[in-house]
Amino acid sequence: MSDEKQKTIAIGADHGGYPLKEKIKGFLNEQGYQMLDCGTNSTESVDYPKFAYAVAKQVSQKKVDLGIIIDGAGIGSSMVANKVKGVRAALCYDVSTAKNSREHNNANVLTLGAGLIGEALAKQIVMTFIESQCTVDRHLKRVDMINELDKVEVNEEIFNTNFPISKEEILTEILNEDLLKIAERVSQIINERNTSACTIDPNHKDSDMVCLCGVSVERKPETIRQFLDFGVQRLGYHEGTACDCVPEDIAHCIDHTVLSPNATEADIKRICAEAREYQFATVCISPSYVSLAAKELAGSPVKVCTVVGFPSGAHLPEIKAMETRKAIRDGAGEIDMVINIGALKSGNDDLVYRDIRMVCEACEDGGATSKVIIEAALLTDDEKIRACELAKKARANFVKTSTGFGPHGATAEDVALMRRVVGYSGIGVKAAGGIRSYEDAEKMIKAGANRIGASAGIKILTGAKSLTISN
Repeated sequence: MSDEKQKTIAIGADHGGYPLKEKIKGFLNEQGYQMLDCGTNSTESVDYPKFAYAVAKQVSQKKVDLGIIIDGAGIGSSMVANKVKGVRAALCYDVSTAKNSREHNNANVLTLGAGLIGEALAKQIVMTFIESQCTVDRHLKRVDMINELDKVEVNEEIFNTNFPISKEEILTEILNEDLLKIAERVSQIINERNTSACTIDPNHKDSDMVCLCGVSVERKPETIRQFLDFGVQRLGYHEGTACDCVPEDIAHCIDHTVLSPNATEADIKRICAEAREYQFATVCISPSYVSLAAKELAGSPVKVCTVVGFPSGAHLPEIKAMETRKAIRDGAGEIDMVINIGALKSGNDDLVYRDIRMVCEACEDGGATSKVIIEAALLTDDEKIRACELAKKARANFVKTSTGFGPHGATAEDVALMRRVVGYSGIGVKAAGGIRSYEDAEKMIKAGANRIGASAGIKILTGAKSLTISN
């Protein structure tokens, strides 16, 4: 289709997707797109395959440029659409998958799950899907291979798996999601091994090498940072080869925190100055100080983190979402929200999910990192697992142990349990509350934490600098 004229889009939904369909249709009409509504026209129960096929047929016959189908989860409609010749339907649940489905697969039908995403995120997904294009030759070649499967007689030769693929092409195709899975698995394997002491080849004792849990690498800051990025948390050094880059990397795992109710503006300015000096990941402060902290940290890589629904978590989901959006407008780049603990203990998982998802959606809209505080000290192991599963379902970026205002703070056991639940999902674990020394932080990192919330950040960093590990 020529770029000179606006795209024509067919849209359809079943009864579960009807309300969101109407909102998306109105939104795209406002954007100037020509819409073809294939039904349904109410929330009365219908069979989704009929409406998925109606949209897919319009795309297949090239009567429209793109199609959008909405049902409860988006899965069934995707299956139906992909049975229709010439259709490449993609179920998308965030902006990244929408962009990838178009740029890599030249998808021409988008399916959405109304039960999984909200209106604001759905609009972002739709616009990303419409505006993205497939232009790279190797992706276009693969789209042609997909289209080959529509033919009565498929050319089997082009699907011969014996063709060589270059290492460069393989590396190019690794996605961030795949890297996260690899890092999770590497970290898990390392955690399961007995790494109380790193064995080093005597021939390398005087070399410029470092042992990272049994793997010898060059002792360079950038190399070590790459390993840390992959989830490798424990570093072992040759005797006498302390490396100045380690404390800074430990600092990047710390949220320098002041959440005391009597914290003053002077306290906020002080921790911001300390965070700049020591290059902490964030300063974590109360919402009323976000603007001040953002001003103090302007031009610095240190982000502003604030808390939402703090510390009880009993606020309404709508209020938490509003608080999140206000904090992001004021300059917050990370949000630590407290779940509705009472609702979780009452077995009202639907409310807890909505509670988390509304905050996560606000973070996605504002480009902020979302962390979900479960207040583990008040929960049974079963409740901790459910809370982490709900955070995973809501697509949070982190789960966090504690507010620091509960009966006690982080424990290594809680961190390990949370890591097991969110493992392989790309979700981080933040340990917070009662972490006052390097030894405390080390326990949490060994248990699986990759972010530490502490008011004693400088003390932890000082302990890291003085640590000497011999072989």
